[in-house]
Amino acid sequence: MIPRNISQPFYKSPAWKRCRKAYIDSVGGLCERCLKENKIVKGYIVHHREHLTEDTINDPKVSLSWSNLEYLCHDCHNKEHFQKENIINDDVMFDNQGNLIPR
Repeated sequence: MIPRNISQPFYKSPAWKRCRKAYIDSVGGLCERCLKENKIVKGYIVHHREHLTEDTINDPKVSLSWSNLEYLCHDCHNKEHFQKENIINDDVMFDNQGNLIPR
């Protein structure tokens, strides 16, 4: 994971906020994975397919490229980050900044 002192300035930047809003608008505000399964679920967080690192967070070809973004609902985002390692807990979720918080 990227230290917060590195990730927070990016996620609060005007460039990310503009990119995020435009991307959400472009996909209609719905979870892209659920939509592929013909389910209508409101999206929750813009996910980077290639996870950001200290080396890539300032590379707009990775951090701001729509080809690297996916709008996901809570459940799909949690599955993406936790199901592979089988450590998902039903009592936690992500907030709008991607922080893990109690449900």
